[in-house]
Amino acid sequence: MSASRSRSRVRTTLLTAGAAAAALTLSACSSGGTSGGGGDTNFVMGADGISTADQADRGTAPDLSGKTVDGGRLDVADYKGKVVVLNVWGSWCAPCRAEAPNLETVYKDLKNRDVQFVGINTRDTSVQNARAFEKDLGVTFPSLYDPTGKLMLRFAKGTLNPQAVPSTLVIDRDGKIAARSLAALSESKLRKMIDPVLAEK
Repeated sequence: MSASRSRSRVRTTLLTAGAAAAALTLSACSSGGTSGGGGDTNFVMGADGISTADQADRGTAPDLSGKTVDGGRLDVADYKGKVVVLNVWGSWCAPCRAEAPNLETVYKDLKNRDVQFVGINTRDTSVQNARAFEKDLGVTFPSLYDPTGKLMLRFAKGTLNPQAVPSTLVIDRDGKIAARSLAALSESKLRKMIDPVLAEK
């Protein structure tokens, strides 16, 4: 093998490894990774990175109410009896931007089937940035405005990692947390999270 071909092969290997590392970095906007951080929340992690809890073992979602990005008021408790998809996002987060169209597509498909999407916008110091994100990406479901992350801290220890943005939770009709993902979601993974909860009676 010639020296130039050997160097080319090494360069290709390094570029491939670099691309893989970059992809892993982009899967979450911070060092939060996929751990919920301590606490026993009865979640079982699947091979696809989605954690689920059996109906009998689910914890209740905390009070999630306050001002929305568009200046209104919202209380997630008002949606009891519906399946609620809760997505934590920030306008500064590239994976949030990548997954937003997937969330909007599934929201439009399921909103007439007793499924409500709610966002929690976090660590955006300006509500204008959050509004621009929603407008640019065509997000039409409401989002609570939580610039300091106080709403995320209301969850039981181990449920959410405040550093893992984006994160998505599926809350069942009884207001209990059925599934979670601590990374950006494709449309198919999002549906895989919601469908079993939607099928529950």
